[in-house]
Amino acid sequence: MPMLKLTAKMQALAVCAALVVCAQGCRGMKSEWSPNHAIAPTADFSGSQITVHNIRNTEYRTADDYTVHHYDKTFDLQKLDSVDFIVVPFPDVPGGAHTFLSFGFDGQDYVAVSVEMRRKPGDDFDPIKSFTQPTELIYVVGDERDLIQLRTIHWMSDVYVYRAQASREQMQQLFTSMLKRANKLAAEPESYNLITNNCTTNIVRHVNEIAPNKVPYGYQVLFPAFSDELANDLKLIKIDQNFERTKEGARINEIAYRYRDDPAFSAKIRQGHTTLAVKSWSSDRAPLR
Repeated sequence: MPMLKLTAKMQALAVCAALVVCAQGCRGMKSEWSPNHAIAPTADFSGSQITVHNIRNTEYRTADDYTVHHYDKTFDLQKLDSVDFIVVPFPDVPGGAHTFLSFGFDGQDYVAVSVEMRRKPGDDFDPIKSFTQPTELIYVVGDERDLIQLRTIHWMSDVYVYRAQASREQMQQLFTSMLKRANKLAAEPESYNLITNNCTTNIVRHVNEIAPNKVPYGYQVLFPAFSDELANDLKLIKIDQNFERTKEGARINEIAYRYRDDPAFSAKIRQGHTTLAVKSWSSDRAPLR
Protein backbone atom coordinates (compact mmCIF):
# COMPACT_ATOMS: atom_id res chain seq x y z
CA MET A 1 0.00 0.00 0.00
CA PRO A 2 2.71 2.56 0.84
CA MET A 3 4.29 1.84 -2.54
CA LEU A 4 0.95 2.38 -4.28
CA LYS A 5 0.46 5.67 -2.45
CA LEU A 6 3.96 6.79 -3.46
CA THR A 7 3.32 5.80 -7.04
CA ALA A 8 0.05 7.71 -7.08
CA LYS A 9 1.80 10.79 -5.72
CA MET A 10 4.52 10.48 -8.33
CA GLN A 11 1.93 10.18 -11.07
CA ALA A 12 0.12 13.27 -9.77
CA LEU A 13 3.39 15.18 -9.72
CA ALA A 14 4.18 14.01 -13.24
CA VAL A 15 0.79 15.21 -14.46
CA CYS A 16 1.30 18.60 -12.81
CA ALA A 17 4.77 18.88 -14.34
CA ALA A 18 3.39 18.01 -17.76
CA LEU A 19 0.70 20.67 -17.43
CA VAL A 20 3.31 23.27 -16.50
CA VAL A 21 5.51 22.32 -19.45
CA CYS A 22 2.50 22.38 -21.77
CA ALA A 23 1.46 25.80 -20.51
CA GLN A 24 4.97 27.15 -21.00
CA GLY A 25 5.18 25.61 -24.42
CA CYS A 26 1.83 27.02 -25.47
CA ARG A 27 2.87 30.48 -24.34
CA GLY A 28 6.11 30.11 -26.23
CA MET A 29 4.34 29.08 -29.43
CA LYS A 30 1.92 31.99 -29.34
CA SER A 31 3.76 35.27 -29.92
CA GLU A 32 3.18 38.00 -27.36
CA TRP A 33 3.70 40.59 -30.09
CA SER A 34 1.42 41.88 -32.82
CA PRO A 35 2.02 40.04 -36.12
CA ASN A 36 3.80 42.99 -37.71
CA HIS A 37 6.15 43.24 -34.70
CA ALA A 38 6.53 39.53 -33.98
CA ILE A 39 9.77 38.96 -35.89
CA ALA A 40 12.78 41.18 -35.28
CA PRO A 41 15.19 41.81 -38.17
CA THR A 42 18.88 40.90 -38.07
CA ALA A 43 21.78 41.36 -40.45
CA ASP A 44 24.99 39.57 -41.49
CA PHE A 45 28.03 41.51 -42.64
CA SER A 46 30.62 40.39 -45.20
CA GLY A 47 32.79 43.15 -46.62
CA SER A 48 30.55 45.55 -48.55
CA GLN A 49 27.73 42.98 -48.60
CA ILE A 50 25.02 43.15 -45.93
CA THR A 51 22.35 40.46 -45.84
CA VAL A 52 19.26 41.62 -44.00
CA HIS A 53 16.96 38.95 -42.60
CA ASN A 54 13.23 39.41 -41.99
CA ILE A 55 12.58 42.50 -44.09
CA ARG A 56 8.90 43.21 -43.59
CA ASN A 57 6.52 43.43 -46.54
CA THR A 58 2.97 43.54 -45.20
CA GLU A 59 -0.07 43.19 -47.42
CA TYR A 60 -2.64 45.61 -45.98
CA ARG A 61 -6.34 45.34 -46.68
CA THR A 62 -7.02 47.85 -43.89
CA ALA A 63 -4.82 49.16 -41.11
CA ASP A 64 -6.04 46.34 -38.86
CA ASP A 65 -6.56 43.60 -41.44
CA TYR A 66 -3.29 42.51 -42.99
CA THR A 67 -1.01 39.62 -43.82
CA VAL A 68 2.64 39.92 -42.82
CA HIS A 69 5.37 38.62 -45.11
CA HIS A 70 9.12 38.68 -44.56
CA TYR A 71 12.05 38.11 -46.88
CA ASP A 72 15.85 38.25 -46.84
CA LYS A 73 17.92 40.38 -49.18
CA THR A 74 21.59 41.21 -49.68
CA PHE A 75 22.60 44.84 -50.25
CA ASP A 76 25.90 46.13 -51.60
CA LEU A 77 27.13 49.20 -49.74
CA GLN A 78 28.97 50.30 -52.87
CA LYS A 79 25.59 50.82 -54.54
CA LEU A 80 24.10 52.89 -51.70
CA ASP A 81 23.44 56.32 -53.20
CA SER A 82 20.73 57.95 -51.09
CA VAL A 83 19.28 58.33 -47.62
CA ASP A 84 15.87 59.86 -47.04
CA PHE A 85 14.61 61.36 -43.80
CA ILE A 86 10.88 60.74 -43.42
CA VAL A 87 8.62 62.69 -41.05
CA VAL A 88 5.04 61.66 -40.25
CA PRO A 89 3.34 64.27 -37.99
CA PHE A 90 0.65 63.13 -35.55
CA PRO A 91 -2.44 65.26 -36.30
CA ASP A 92 -3.85 64.94 -32.77
CA VAL A 93 -0.56 65.44 -30.91
CA PRO A 94 0.91 68.93 -31.36
CA GLY A 95 4.62 68.56 -32.01
CA GLY A 96 4.41 64.78 -32.15
CA ALA A 97 5.63 62.79 -35.13
CA HIS A 98 7.17 59.54 -36.21
CA THR A 99 10.47 59.71 -38.06
CA PHE A 100 12.40 57.06 -39.94
CA LEU A 101 15.02 56.63 -42.65
CA SER A 102 15.02 54.97 -46.04
CA PHE A 103 18.13 53.85 -47.93
CA GLY A 104 18.32 53.72 -51.73
CA PHE A 105 20.59 51.52 -53.82
CA ASP A 106 21.26 52.52 -57.43
CA GLY A 107 17.99 54.44 -57.43
CA GLN A 108 16.03 51.21 -57.67
CA ASP A 109 16.07 49.23 -54.43
CA TYR A 110 14.91 50.93 -51.25
CA VAL A 111 14.74 49.62 -47.71
CA ALA A 112 13.42 51.60 -44.75
CA VAL A 113 14.45 51.39 -41.10
CA SER A 114 11.83 52.49 -38.58
CA VAL A 115 12.43 52.56 -34.82
CA GLU A 116 9.16 51.72 -33.10
CA MET A 117 7.42 50.77 -29.89
CA ARG A 118 6.93 47.01 -30.09
CA ARG A 119 3.22 46.42 -29.72
CA LYS A 120 1.19 43.53 -28.42
CA PRO A 121 -2.08 42.35 -29.99
CA GLY A 122 -4.82 44.93 -29.47
CA ASP A 123 -2.42 47.69 -28.45
CA ASP A 124 -2.82 51.17 -29.85
CA PHE A 125 0.16 53.46 -30.17
CA ASP A 126 0.34 55.20 -26.80
CA PRO A 127 3.88 56.43 -26.03
CA ILE A 128 2.77 57.84 -22.66
CA LYS A 129 2.38 54.24 -21.47
CA SER A 130 6.14 53.83 -21.82
CA PHE A 131 6.46 55.59 -18.45
CA THR A 132 4.12 53.21 -16.60
CA GLN A 133 4.01 50.05 -18.72
CA PRO A 134 7.45 49.47 -20.26
CA THR A 135 7.49 47.81 -23.65
CA GLU A 136 10.29 46.84 -25.98
CA LEU A 137 11.90 48.89 -28.70
CA ILE A 138 12.12 47.34 -32.16
CA TYR A 139 13.94 48.31 -35.34
CA VAL A 140 11.53 47.48 -38.17
CA VAL A 141 13.31 46.96 -41.48
CA GLY A 142 10.78 46.97 -44.29
CA ASP A 143 10.14 47.90 -47.87
CA GLU A 144 8.47 51.22 -48.56
CA ARG A 145 5.26 49.70 -49.89
CA ASP A 146 4.77 48.59 -46.30
CA LEU A 147 6.13 51.42 -44.17
CA ILE A 148 5.07 54.34 -46.35
CA GLN A 149 1.76 53.04 -47.68
CA LEU A 150 0.60 52.00 -44.21
CA ARG A 151 0.83 55.65 -43.24
CA THR A 152 -0.29 57.41 -46.42
CA ILE A 153 -3.17 55.12 -47.40
CA HIS A 154 -4.41 53.34 -44.29
CA TRP A 155 -3.60 55.73 -41.46
CA MET A 156 -4.22 58.76 -43.73
CA SER A 157 -1.23 60.54 -42.23
CA ASP A 158 0.78 63.22 -43.99
CA VAL A 159 4.16 61.83 -45.00
CA TYR A 160 7.12 64.09 -45.82
CA VAL A 161 10.22 62.65 -47.49
CA TYR A 162 13.46 64.65 -47.48
CA ARG A 163 16.65 63.72 -49.30
CA ALA A 164 19.54 63.71 -46.83
CA GLN A 165 22.88 65.35 -47.55
CA ALA A 166 25.73 62.93 -46.82
CA SER A 167 28.85 61.46 -48.36
CA ARG A 168 29.00 57.88 -49.63
CA GLU A 169 31.06 56.83 -46.62
CA GLN A 170 28.64 58.49 -44.20
CA MET A 171 25.65 56.75 -45.77
CA GLN A 172 27.42 53.41 -45.54
CA GLN A 173 28.31 54.03 -41.90
CA LEU A 174 24.74 55.05 -41.09
CA PHE A 175 23.16 51.97 -42.70
CA THR A 176 25.68 49.69 -41.01
CA SER A 177 25.22 51.37 -37.63
CA MET A 178 21.43 50.98 -37.71
CA LEU A 179 21.60 47.31 -38.64
CA LYS A 180 24.19 46.55 -35.98
CA ARG A 181 21.88 48.13 -33.44
CA ALA A 182 19.02 45.99 -34.77
CA ASN A 183 21.21 42.96 -34.12
CA LYS A 184 21.94 44.14 -30.60
CA LEU A 185 18.28 44.71 -29.81
CA ALA A 186 17.36 41.25 -31.12
CA ALA A 187 19.81 39.77 -28.60
CA GLU A 188 19.48 42.31 -25.78
CA PRO A 189 16.05 44.02 -25.78
CA GLU A 190 15.68 47.58 -24.54
CA SER A 191 12.63 49.49 -23.39
CA TYR A 192 11.03 52.19 -25.50
CA ASN A 193 10.98 55.59 -23.80
CA LEU A 194 9.09 58.60 -25.08
CA ILE A 195 11.87 61.00 -24.05
CA THR A 196 15.16 59.12 -24.29
CA ASN A 197 14.76 56.03 -26.48
CA ASN A 198 12.36 56.59 -29.35
CA CYS A 199 12.37 56.89 -33.15
CA THR A 200 14.00 60.31 -33.36
CA THR A 201 16.51 59.99 -30.50
CA ASN A 202 17.85 56.82 -32.09
CA ILE A 203 18.30 58.52 -35.45
CA VAL A 204 20.11 61.34 -33.65
CA ARG A 205 22.32 58.78 -31.94
CA HIS A 206 23.31 57.22 -35.26
CA VAL A 207 24.00 60.58 -36.91
CA ASN A 208 26.10 61.71 -33.96
CA GLU A 209 28.14 58.51 -34.17
CA ILE A 210 29.18 59.60 -37.66
CA ALA A 211 29.53 63.32 -36.91
CA PRO A 212 29.95 63.76 -33.13
CA ASN A 213 27.68 66.40 -31.58
CA LYS A 214 26.21 67.29 -34.97
CA VAL A 215 22.60 67.12 -33.74
CA PRO A 216 21.84 68.69 -30.34
CA TYR A 217 19.09 67.31 -28.15
CA GLY A 218 16.66 70.22 -28.15
CA TYR A 219 12.95 70.84 -28.50
CA GLN A 220 12.98 69.82 -32.18
CA VAL A 221 14.11 66.35 -31.14
CA LEU A 222 11.73 66.20 -28.19
CA PHE A 223 8.92 67.36 -30.53
CA PRO A 224 9.91 65.63 -33.78
CA ALA A 225 7.21 67.27 -35.89
CA PHE A 226 9.78 70.09 -36.02
CA SER A 227 12.73 67.80 -36.71
CA ASP A 228 12.69 68.60 -40.43
CA GLU A 229 13.27 72.27 -39.54
CA LEU A 230 16.24 71.20 -37.42
CA ALA A 231 17.57 69.05 -40.27
CA ASN A 232 17.36 72.08 -42.54
CA ASP A 233 19.06 74.36 -40.02
CA LEU A 234 21.91 71.84 -39.72
CA LYS A 235 22.13 71.43 -43.52
CA LEU A 236 21.33 67.73 -43.25
CA ILE A 237 18.74 67.73 -46.06
CA LYS A 238 18.67 69.01 -49.62
CA ILE A 239 16.66 72.16 -50.29
CA ASP A 240 14.61 73.37 -53.22
CA GLN A 241 15.28 77.14 -52.99
CA ASN A 242 13.99 77.45 -49.39
CA PHE A 243 12.63 75.25 -46.62
CA GLU A 244 8.98 76.20 -47.11
CA ARG A 245 9.08 75.21 -50.78
CA THR A 246 11.01 72.05 -49.92
CA LYS A 247 8.46 70.95 -47.33
CA GLU A 248 5.60 71.54 -49.71
CA GLY A 249 7.28 69.32 -52.28
CA ALA A 250 8.24 66.71 -49.69
CA ARG A 251 4.65 65.62 -49.01
CA ILE A 252 4.18 62.47 -51.07
CA ASN A 253 0.62 61.34 -50.20
CA GLU A 254 -0.92 61.90 -53.61
CA ILE A 255 1.89 60.35 -55.62
CA ALA A 256 2.13 57.44 -53.17
CA TYR A 257 -1.54 56.72 -53.78
CA ARG A 258 -1.16 57.04 -57.55
CA TYR A 259 1.61 54.43 -57.67
CA ARG A 260 0.38 52.26 -54.80
CA ASP A 261 0.19 49.10 -56.94
CA ASP A 262 3.27 49.75 -59.05
CA PRO A 263 6.14 47.25 -58.50
CA ALA A 264 8.50 50.20 -58.94
CA PHE A 265 6.66 52.20 -56.23
CA SER A 266 9.78 53.62 -54.58
CA ALA A 267 11.40 54.74 -57.81
CA LYS A 268 8.16 56.20 -59.17
CA ILE A 269 7.42 58.41 -56.14
CA ARG A 270 10.88 59.99 -56.59
CA GLN A 271 11.03 60.18 -60.37
CA GLY A 272 11.70 63.72 -61.59
CA HIS A 273 11.45 65.15 -58.08
CA THR A 274 13.49 68.30 -57.46
CA THR A 275 15.37 66.88 -54.46
CA LEU A 276 14.45 63.18 -54.23
CA ALA A 277 15.86 62.43 -57.68
CA VAL A 278 19.27 63.77 -56.60
CA LYS A 279 21.89 61.54 -55.02
CA SER A 280 22.61 62.23 -51.35
CA TRP A 281 26.32 62.69 -51.96
CA SER A 282 26.01 65.31 -54.71
CA SER A 283 27.37 68.48 -53.15
CA ASP A 284 24.87 71.32 -53.06
CA ARG A 285 25.25 71.66 -49.30
CA ALA A 286 28.15 70.87 -47.00
CA PRO A 287 28.38 67.20 -45.97
CA LEU A 288 28.22 66.09 -42.34
CA ARG A 289 31.12 67.39 -40.27
